[in-house]
Amino acid sequence: MLELHHNNMSVCSAKVRLVLREKDVAPAEHHYDLRKGDQFAPAYMALNPMGVVPTLVHHGSPFFESTLICEYLDEAFPRPRLRPADPAERTTMRRWASLPDRGLHAACGAVSSALAFRYQFLALTPEDLAANLAQTPDPERRERKRMCIELGMDWPPAAAAVRFYDSVLRQMDTALAAGGPWLAGDAYSLADSGLTPYVVRLDHLNLSWMWDNRPALAAWYEAVQARPNFAGLADYVEPAYLEVMDARAAELRPKVEAALAG
Repeated sequence: MLELHHNNMSVCSAKVRLVLREKDVAPAEHHYDLRKGDQFAPAYMALNPMGVVPTLVHHGSPFFESTLICEYLDEAFPRPRLRPADPAERTTMRRWASLPDRGLHAACGAVSSALAFRYQFLALTPEDLAANLAQTPDPERRERKRMCIELGMDWPPAAAAVRFYDSVLRQMDTALAAGGPWLAGDAYSLADSGLTPYVVRLDHLNLSWMWDNRPALAAWYEAVQARPNFAGLADYVEPAYLEVMDARAAELRPKVEAALAG
């Protein structure tokens, strides 16, 4: 039996769902409300001690860390193949697919929180906010979350996260212009499925103007949205979250532009 413990709007969960849809594999799904702290429930913490989503359970064995889950799925369900056969292209694929674990995921969290999600937490009572923060088991993650809620785009790491994100978009556009149509060559791979949710998140945050002058990246984004497996992301979008992301987009754009200007 295959089970997926996930959240609809989680970028890491979306990475895994894109691979599952590409493989035409349908797991039993268990959805977690991250705002309510479902991921910190004792039963889930026993499954995944880090208290994060997603977790994949296959034949009773749990797997976590979305990049590793995607590689596992490509081995467990080998058709269609999502890792290039050529060693050089496979190395390129891994370099792109590992970017979230090398800073992009943290940048996504900081940008998403600073521009949108912090306002959900600011609407809580001080007592409820403190209780929510206390649920985060890792002290460093907890402190970063607190500072981002308090300061938003005025928190220096949030501005740095915008610049890091922009550097990734620049790298993607350059690579795609030189050797596309996909990030690791002629075939769609774990590189593309792994980075798609992070570009979608910018789109949802009304930051698609960041690739207005990056035509190769824009073409890639259109291509990934046209693929059937994109339903693994599109079918899970929650309108209430988009409303939060839309609410202050216009007033916050100058702060994003200022961050990009350094």
